[in-house]
Amino acid sequence: MQLTSFTDYGLRALIYLASLPEGELTSITKVTDTYAVSRNHMVKIINKLGQLGYVETVRGKNGGIRLGMPAGNIVLGHVVRAIEPLQIVNCAPDFCNITPACQLKGILADARNAFLNELDKYTLLTLVDNNPPLRVLLGLPAEH
Repeated sequence: MQLTSFTDYGLRALIYLASLPEGELTSITKVTDTYAVSRNHMVKIINKLGQLGYVETVRGKNGGIRLGMPAGNIVLGHVVRAIEPLQIVNCAPDFCNITPACQLKGILADARNAFLNELDKYTLLTLVDNNPPLRVLLGLPAEH
């Protein structure tokens, strides 16, 4: 299973924001520069994360973006469920003529659920807490 780039960069953006001091604002440009991703793509990602409450956007001259809730409250499985199209295969009868007898779709659904259940064991805080090498790689000060 491979996550879409939308979900991949959504998680990366959250990691970046969680690595900042609590409440600190940053810009979408800093996030896009850090990951060398299209600004247009990141704007769409941040917009979606904002709609879901994971990111707070502050408009105006001194505006920016920051986490919309504590990193310890952001469960990775919940984020992936909210932004990732989780259909692994197309089982529509007009697409696949063995759908009525196929057992693959159930097996793949079990595998997807196991994947998501594993992600549910971790929060965003798990990824950033006590991780100075991550801060260095993100170009952030070693301590906050």
